[in-house]
Amino acid sequence: MSMSPKGKLYLLPVPLGDDADPKEVLPVTIEKSIEFIDHYIVENEKTARRFIKAILPTKKQPDLKLSVLNKHTKTSEHAGFLQPCMEGKNIGLMSEAGCPGVADPGAAIVKLAHEKGIQVIPLVGPSSILLAMMASGMNGQSFAFNGYLPIDKGEKRTALKNFEKLSQDKSQSQLFIETPFRNNKMLEEILLALQPTTHLCIAADITLPTELIKTKTVAQWKKEVPDLHNRPCIFIVHKF
Repeated sequence: MSMSPKGKLYLLPVPLGDDADPKEVLPVTIEKSIEFIDHYIVENEKTARRFIKAILPTKKQPDLKLSVLNKHTKTSEHAGFLQPCMEGKNIGLMSEAGCPGVADPGAAIVKLAHEKGIQVIPLVGPSSILLAMMASGMNGQSFAFNGYLPIDKGEKRTALKNFEKLSQDKSQSQLFIETPFRNNKMLEEILLALQPTTHLCIAADITLPTELIKTKTVAQWKKEVPDLHNRPCIFIVHKF
């Protein structure tokens, strides 16, 4: 008796903020995929249901079967999330913002899918990391995303100085992020730690009506410091 084929894991990008029009920033393939996918792995059930409804109002909410994957999820639960795929059903993996699996807990599910022989299908959509890099004017041939910096002030300053040195030694742009409500403090520490001639790109609210993407030297930013409080932001450092 032959086994039924496994379902596929679809990686579904979502907008980078609530004010972005999904129809403007997402390709039609997202809507088409949501039409036939009923099982989802998401970071937040409420926002995921709202997104699905915005993309495809005709989708029946009671048909949706959502598993929640966040920092509180135990690793032992991951295999259960993929069980529908093992039974021949497709699953959609969504982040809270942007592309799943990139700076996102969904990477653990994608890794497990490969181990279980489940086909992974990434779909096109907005990535704040790539969009910021594209618009920065910095080295798109060589760059590194470093995630969050240390919380300790001294360790954070050391990390910033290391990024500055790496960017100059390797001609490699260095990207990092901070929790949005700490962005202003982060910017303050960046401007104190880095040399005046080092370039800094600030990319905030990407694809939203309040989008700000500018690259200036540290000395120039000190003359005009933007308010980044509670605005999703990518910082890019490069000393040429």
